Amino acid sequence: MADDERTGTPILAPARPHSAPAPAVRAGPRGGATPPAWVPLAYLAPGFVVYAAFVLYPLGRAVHLSLFDWDGLTLASFVGLDNYVEVVTDEKLRAAFGHALVLIVYFAGLPTVIGLALAAVLNRAKVRGLAFFRTVVFLPQVVAMVVVGVAWRRLYAPDGSVNDLLRAVGLGGLSRAWLGDTALALPAVGVAGAWVQTGLVTVLLMAGMSRVPGDLYEAARLDGAGAVREFFAITLPSVRGELAVALTLTVIAALKTFDLIYVTTGGGPGDRTTVPSFEVYNRAFRLGEVGSAAAVGVTLTVVIFVINLAIARIGERSGR
Repeated sequence: MADDERTGTPILAPARPHSAPAPAVRAGPRGGATPPAWVPLAYLAPGFVVYAAFVLYPLGRAVHLSLFDWDGLTLASFVGLDNYVEVVTDEKLRAAFGHALVLIVYFAGLPTVIGLALAAVLNRAKVRGLAFFRTVVFLPQVVAMVVVGVAWRRLYAPDGSVNDLLRAVGLGGLSRAWLGDTALALPAVGVAGAWVQTGLVTVLLMAGMSRVPGDLYEAARLDGAGAVREFFAITLPSVRGELAVALTLTVIAALKTFDLIYVTTGGGPGDRTTVPSFEVYNRAFRLGEVGSAAAVGVTLTVVIFVINLAIARIGERSGR
C-alpha cells in the first residue's frame, strides 16, 4: 500500500489472483512419482490367474470330490466327512502314511547328514575340479525318477549287482531279493531315494558354505579351533537357511513320492511299501473310489503343509 503524492490518500495495490494449490505427488524410492496402488496388482494378476487355474482350482475341486462317494462314472452321493474318517480308521491307509514318514528319514535325514559331511570336507579341502564334482553329485536330480526306479530295481534283483557284490566279498549269505523282502523292501526304496536327494542337499550346502568369509575360519584357527569346532561354531550356523531349504525340498519329495514306488515294488510285497500318493492312484484308477482317493490326497497336502511350516518356523527361530 502507497500514498498519493497530490492528495495523500493511501492507494491499495491490486489484488493478485489466487492460484489453486498443486496436487501433492508422493515421491517414489528414487524421487519419482509413486504409481497407483493397482499397478503392482496388474503385474501380479497374470501369474495369479495361472496359479489359480492350475493349483487353487484343482485343490478346491479335490476337496469338493472328497465329500462324495463316486466311482468316476455314475452319479455321486454326498457322504460328508466319511472319507476323512476312513483315512484315520482304515489300517491300510494309516500304514501308508506311516511308510511315508519312514521315507522322510531316508529322503531327508540321511541326505542331510551325508550332504553336510561332503560339503564341509570339500569346502575345507578346496578340491580341484570342484565344478565337475558338483555336476556329478547333482546328476541324479536331472534323471527321471522312473529311470532311477528301473535302474535300482535291476540293482536289487536276485541276480543284480548288489547281490553280486556281496558274493564277491564273501557275504553271499546276505544276498536276497531285496524288493521282495517284507522287512527290507521299504528301506531298499529309501536308499534309492537317499541317493537321488544327496546331490541336491550337497550342492545347496556347498553354495551356502562358499559365502562364509574366510576371515572367520582364520580367526578360529588362531584361537586354536580344530576342524570339528570350526564346523559347529562357524559352518553349521552359517548354512541354516540353505539347510531349511534342503529339508523342505527333501521332505516334500519323501511325502509325495509315487513313481519310485510304482516302478520298484508296486506297493508290495503285500502292502509293505504303499504310500499315500500310491494309494491315491490305486483307489482312483484301480478301485474306482474317487472320493476316497481325493480325501487321501487332501490329507497328504495338509500333512506336507504342516511339516514344512514347522521346518520353516524352526529355521526362523534358530536363525535369530
